[in-house]
Amino acid sequence: MSSLKLTILGCHSATPRVNAHPTSQYLEINNKHFIIDCGEGTQRQMRKYKVGFSKIDQIFISHLHGDHFFGLIGLISTFGILNREKPLHIFGPKGLKEVTLLQLRVSKSYVKFDIIYHELTSKNSELIYEDEKVTVHTIPLNHRVYTNGFLFSEKQKNRKLNPEMIQQYPEIETCDYHNIKAGKDVQLQNGEIVKNERLTLEAAKPKAYAFCSDTAFKPDIIPIIKGADLLYHEATFLEDRIDLAKKTKHSTAMEAAKIAKEAGVGKLVLGHFSSRYKNEELFKTEAETIFNNVTLAEAGKEISL
Repeated sequence: MSSLKLTILGCHSATPRVNAHPTSQYLEINNKHFIIDCGEGTQRQMRKYKVGFSKIDQIFISHLHGDHFFGLIGLISTFGILNREKPLHIFGPKGLKEVTLLQLRVSKSYVKFDIIYHELTSKNSELIYEDEKVTVHTIPLNHRVYTNGFLFSEKQKNRKLNPEMIQQYPEIETCDYHNIKAGKDVQLQNGEIVKNERLTLEAAKPKAYAFCSDTAFKPDIIPIIKGADLLYHEATFLEDRIDLAKKTKHSTAMEAAKIAKEAGVGKLVLGHFSSRYKNEELFKTEAETIFNNVTLAEAGKEISL
């Protein structure tokens, strides 16, 4: 069973088109559920790909360009129509609270649940979310407005029971299993100490997912995302338009691949494709000249680790 599953809800740049939806993702990691960016039509895509609205308690917005957050107010309004009562936490740049509260007030779209805004201003990587299973750090990016990516990391899981070894000790009961998985040794009635390492197996290595939204080529993010199992990195252009990439502070597929290679990530997902390119396979081909485990984002694609 995978502990990390990414569903692409939208992955194209600029305006929505018939078969091209702006950026939004649904991430399941260690049984936690997050929406990352919320471009126009996100809630429709959530319906289409069966993302349960009630599962979402945290939304992360990378920056305040419309193709990354214009779907947020619609989603909040729908939560209200569905009589949501539990709080919603929204993480994003300063200004996000002002714009959403204005929309709610002017449209008289009152909601019964609390919206808790976590507005970001730091240009350094920082821990912005933590629970018993997952942490989220910002990845400072370089775009035309203040922008962050996000690094989602599992916490170390408990060790797994080794049934064959446990059976050798009849004194060990089911009620002892919780303490054993938590790393504790077992003391037998005769005083013998059975070391935890004898009764358990190593837990799976914690997974990490790095989401790098709109950004110019920025090698100084490499230490932050080093060793991530999965990296999404924007690739708006190919190298043939690197001049335009620099001007608009976007990246090329080759630049994204360089980041992936230097960071030693497991897999690279490219997205945010410019509509000027009719053949998106060209992005994969270009990136594979640098990094060989590349896939292209597309609406509805699921990636499980």
